[in-house]
Amino acid sequence: MSWRRLRGAFGRAAAAMQGPRPVVLSGPSGAGKSTLIKKLFKDYENIFGFSVSHTTRQPRPGEVNGKDYHFVTREEMKKEIDAGEFLEHAEFSGNMYGTSKAAVQAVQAQNQICVLDVDIQGVKNIKRTDLNPIYISVQPPSMDVLEKRLRDRQTETEESLLKRLSAARVDLELSKEPGLFDLVIVNDDLEKAYSELKEVLLKEIQKTQESRKS
Repeated sequence: MSWRRLRGAFGRAAAAMQGPRPVVLSGPSGAGKSTLIKKLFKDYENIFGFSVSHTTRQPRPGEVNGKDYHFVTREEMKKEIDAGEFLEHAEFSGNMYGTSKAAVQAVQAQNQICVLDVDIQGVKNIKRTDLNPIYISVQPPSMDVLEKRLRDRQTETEESLLKRLSAARVDLELSKEPGLFDLVIVNDDLEKAYSELKEVLLKEIQKTQESRKS
């Protein structure tokens, strides 16, 4: 579905549609967000869904418009941001990225809990909207552990690793703001962290499961 059709279809239904409460996950690279999300999606098949982000960068080989990203022009994205159609947006390496209201509503329309993986600035931007998600921060037990995890991946150059660690320090410091998150998970034990995540989401999971039976 094209971005215009997506926005039009779900924008008109926004007022009437009340889908499951979304989940905002935030935390530095290496904290374990992706692993926890994969476990959720595996254990609760079709209960959770990812919102498809927008970007102004060019598609990479194999990427599909509307599945991997909504690929749009800078002019179009700026216009929609100015119109208040985006929950959060940022710019990296000269390209814009963001999460639109319509993208989240598209997931909710499927009666799925929408998962948004955003940085700390994205969290603060979403706080200024009426989305009303569950805010969860996933954090490493220490910077030393985070550095070891990133090094063990063997996917980073020394320069990129140092940039990630610097960003993580800022992220963790900003995340201390009182009331920013509903739950902070310190991921020093994966199963324990996953249990904490499931516990805070259980109410929404059960509501979604029950609504499908009716």
